[in-house]
This record gives sequence, C-alpha cells and structure tokens, in this order.
Amino acid sequence: MKFLIVSRKTLGIIAIALGVLVVVLLIFAFSFNSKDVFKEDIYYKGTSKDKVIAFVCNVDWGNEFILPMLEILKERDIHISFFPTGRWAENNPEIVKKISYMGHEIGNHGYSHRDYSKLTYEENKEEISKANTILEEITGQSPKYFGPPSGAYNEYTLKASKDLNNKFVLWSIDTIDWREDANSDLITKRVMEKTENSAIVLMHPTENTVKALPEIINYLFQNGYKIGTISDVIS
Repeated sequence: MKFLIVSRKTLGIIAIALGVLVVVLLIFAFSFNSKDVFKEDIYYKGTSKDKVIAFVCNVDWGNEFILPMLEILKERDIHISFFPTGRWAENNPEIVKKISYMGHEIGNHGYSHRDYSKLTYEENKEEISKANTILEEITGQSPKYFGPPSGAYNEYTLKASKDLNNKFVLWSIDTIDWREDANSDLITKRVMEKTENSAIVLMHPTENTVKALPEIINYLFQNGYKIGTISDVIS
C-alpha cells in the first residue's frame, strides 16, 4: 500500500486556493441575486420591444418653460410623463391640471427635492405618500410611478415605493439639461447617441430643453420611433 505524503506548505497552498474559490463563488452568487432584484424593482428603461421612447420631465422649478414645452408637444401630438414634486404641485395646481388635461401622464417626484438615499423608511414613505395625495387631489388620479429627485435612493426608498404601489422609475438617457454648460446641441446629441427601443429620456423644463425638443422629436420620428409616456414603454 502506498501513502501520499503532502507537505505542510502544499496543504497551506491548497487551503488558500479553496478559500479564494469559496469567496469568488459567494461574490458571484451575491452579484447574480442582486442584479435580479435590481432589475425587478427598478425601471431604467421600459420592457416594450416596439420602437417607442418615453420622455420624462421632472418638475420642481422652471414654470416659464413648461407652457412652451406643452405647445411643442401639442403641435406634434405627443404625450409624455411629467413628474412634479408635491410641493411644486401645491403651489402650481393650475399648471398640473393643464398638463393632465392635455393628456400627459403625471408621475410622483416625491414631496420635496431631498436626498432620498439618506432618509429612513418612514421618511421615504411620507414623502412619496404626501405627493401621491396632493397629485390625486389635483388630477383625480393617483400616480402609478415614482422617480426620486436626482435618482438618489436606498433600500428604504425602494420598499416605500413598492408598499405604496408606485413603480420605481429612473432613466436610460440623461439629457443633463439643468447644468450650466448644457446647450441645445449637446442635449440633442446625448439623446441621439443612446437612442434605443423602450429608452427612458430624462429632461427638465429649461430654456435649452425647449430649444432642443423640436430637433430631438424630428430625429426620433425620422428614425421610426414613437414618443410616449412611461406607461407606453412598460408592458
């Protein structure tokens, strides 16, 4: 009978290798599960396979540019999603009513423009719930979707949104139209470079967005895309 003699050094190397393998497997398993939950709870883009793109306009300021945006959209028979904060809606109920009356979808941007990633579950829930109530009182319909200010969130934000039956929406194309260096050409370029089916385009009511809208619309229409709401891209 022959015996296999293994040195302590070899045993140490085998132990380290097994340890590394276990860590790698754990990381892989965790990452896989995290991605599943991530995709399930957050809509960065829609699920439709059709050539349709959603426009989302987050609103907490920029009143002077909303009506010009609405006129451009009306001329092209386009309906998009507006996500106002509750505090803005409280101060501008007539504009919210006009947006809704013209056939646009109203989403929830939270009550105030805070960093939701730093809020507790109760604080997140209060912000989202309060905005839902205000917007429902103004439009007669409770928002189906919630998009956090600046895209900031934590696990409590996700849970609060889900518990309040608001689907959690972010974006796949950011126009970054609020920044000082943004101009209409740059805004248009950002949309054109990432255009794809079910994309969600984030914008705000700014002067440069108003200037860029006609060119963006023309480009998308010429390439066979329809422009719509979040509901149009989420099956």
